[in-house]
Amino acid sequence: MATVIVALGSNIGDRQQHLVDAKSFLADFSSSEITVSSLYLTEPIGPATRDFYNAVVVLTTDVKPHALINKFKRFEAEHGRANDHPKWSARTIDLDIIGYDDLVIQTDTLIIPHREYEERLFVLVPLMEVCPSWEDPKSGQTIENLIEQAPAMRLEKTAIHW
Repeated sequence: MATVIVALGSNIGDRQQHLVDAKSFLADFSSSEITVSSLYLTEPIGPATRDFYNAVVVLTTDVKPHALINKFKRFEAEHGRANDHPKWSARTIDLDIIGYDDLVIQTDTLIIPHREYEERLFVLVPLMEVCPSWEDPKSGQTIENLIEQAPAMRLEKTAIHW
């Protein structure tokens, strides 16, 4: 069984419901109870104009990394995410693999840890909440160091129970 860290985001439609649906989807194939961060309201990066809801989920699974990303892409498509939109555009749901045990993978179809995550407080802060001792398998940096080095952005922990 592998421990998998997944970053979730949504800024179109019922953002909270999209994340609730994604949490349920992730729980369905986790072999143990999932761990869920708080829900954060964050400013968009790039051309998107509406704030995102972001969170992190930790699960355990025997689904291999490439099969897992394919499951994520199918789920995103089924929930209205188009693959032909520009980078950083608005989306109903986004599921990114931040960690899969201590693997480092870089192929044409999959990069783990997900690229640029270390510059995104909307990933790092919820990740610290659920995995405070996590270290980047590529650089060996602690989550605390990554947060200190990340560019500032507006990030608000919500009181929403999802």
